[in-house]
Amino acid sequence: MADASITWISGPVLRARTQVAFSINEAALVGEQRLLGEVIRINGQEAVIQVYEDTTGLRPGDPVSATGSALSVSLGPGLLGNIFDGLLRPLTGQGRYVRPGVDWSNTQTLYPFKPLVKPGDRLAAGKPFAAVQRSDARGQRCLVPPGCEGEVISVEPAGEYGDDHTVCVLRCDDGDSREISMSHRWPVRQPRPVAARMPVEGPLFTGQRILDSIFPLACGGRAAMPGGFGTGKTVLQQTLAKWCEAEVIVYVGCGERGNEMAGVLHEFPALVDPRTGRPLMERTVIIANTSNMPVAAREASIYTAVTVGEYFRDQGLRVALMADSTSRWAEALREVSGRLGELPGEAGYPAYLSSRQADFYERAAHVRTLSGELASLTVIGAISPPSADFSEPVTSHTKRYVRCFWALDAGRAQARFYPAIHPLQSYSEDIEVLAQFWSQHGNPQWAEKRRRFLGLLEEQAHLERMARIVGKDALPPRQQHVLLCAELINEAFLRQSAFSETDRFCPLGKQIAMMQVITRFIDLSAAAVAQGIPVEAINALPLMRRIRRMGEDIDEDEQLEQFDELRRDLDAAFTRLTREAAGGAG
Repeated sequence: MADASITWISGPVLRARTQVAFSINEAALVGEQRLLGEVIRINGQEAVIQVYEDTTGLRPGDPVSATGSALSVSLGPGLLGNIFDGLLRPLTGQGRYVRPGVDWSNTQTLYPFKPLVKPGDRLAAGKPFAAVQRSDARGQRCLVPPGCEGEVISVEPAGEYGDDHTVCVLRCDDGDSREISMSHRWPVRQPRPVAARMPVEGPLFTGQRILDSIFPLACGGRAAMPGGFGTGKTVLQQTLAKWCEAEVIVYVGCGERGNEMAGVLHEFPALVDPRTGRPLMERTVIIANTSNMPVAAREASIYTAVTVGEYFRDQGLRVALMADSTSRWAEALREVSGRLGELPGEAGYPAYLSSRQADFYERAAHVRTLSGELASLTVIGAISPPSADFSEPVTSHTKRYVRCFWALDAGRAQARFYPAIHPLQSYSEDIEVLAQFWSQHGNPQWAEKRRRFLGLLEEQAHLERMARIVGKDALPPRQQHVLLCAELINEAFLRQSAFSETDRFCPLGKQIAMMQVITRFIDLSAAAVAQGIPVEAINALPLMRRIRRMGEDIDEDEQLEQFDELRRDLDAAFTRLTREAAGGAG
């Protein structure tokens, strides 16, 4: 007998008259196909349920069954290298479409199991008890589920088993035994426990100069990437997924256009990990929830992705989560809220939009795991504000919960400037905590150089308005010098070529050397201008082309010697220029 029956339905939202007590956030199975849903409101004997699948064909009177547990996903060794929908159902090997309904059967995939414990050992929650080394993915560890601990009674020998096969049995402190498999289920809306949240230490290095040197993001931090249509959000997120120093990448396409996600699904399996030379998918999980998929599943996909990220973080790994885009997720909230008849807030979004955003972003952290290891989960969320209006609710609320704001600019994107991050609209609040990292890596004046670069760029923005009126040549020499230096910072440092084998990724040492060259040029050229040397003469130096193209021309393997040579040539060029000016004056 069913626990409830449908009395009203509108799109993904339905009401059901219950025969048993339901709980908020409890998963429910709807209709004859057992479509997965979640209880979001209870009013007496009536439960309001949002369904995460297509509700076509459902009608009043159809049965609804309670599961007794919250909306959960299975976390185990089969995640890496695979593509899933928003409910973590595989999108590979099942034909064109995912079958509707909940299929609890195992895929019968076998994984190589190597025990790390023996009978008589004591295991606490979160401790690894086995290792899994698939041939097509990086090594993983199997963890004791949170809330479970005890003495090992038995453990399977090394071999190949299904991820739901019982491989270890514990005797808990209350005397009951607990069977453990390589995978376990976890509620997506509940953060996984940690031993402690730790202060951030170092940056999540991306290889993009404007991010690492100007607006750095700490490991375990939170960043927002807002930008209008065509500004390169998806391309930049894919670049970060390939090059950032994370050991596991979780990429969630939340409500994006189908053709964009199709491109991701075709390109990612073909990408090569630059660090290992093996396929990038060996350390990647892709969650694809396109705009034509059920809207409620789009809302759940964000929580599914962050739960997967926490699972790999608990294995002691650095994890980066790319969410593209949180605006589509907020639109799903708005649609479901409208069907519930809730009072709309700003721009029609529900009043709880900001608290839901906080729930998501606060799950990023640098932590000490239950097993005692340091690990991190870093969240980078793309935002698609309508008409590139950064004052709209999703963007403005997100700024309250992130520490890095990378604003993508349509003007720079149209000028083929990549990455199209606007240096005067972006910011990072991790500067002070990361200054020690830069000092330890040979750039103790990093914060000062960064401020100097941004100061010149800000002054350039004011002067360009004046130059458009009176002409650049009519400006005083010092102001012309500011424009020259700011243009050099933009072209030589902030711009990177995604098509260049040398410049698409910039290592840490190269970024430091490039900052030193540009800073040295600014000092020498300022002194030359103060001695009366025209800015045109400085700009005409043959060395200027080498400086502008040093990112592409100087290879990583030879960078130290070539940058030292460039600095020596720079000093010599200005020495000659000063002597010639002094000789001409004499």
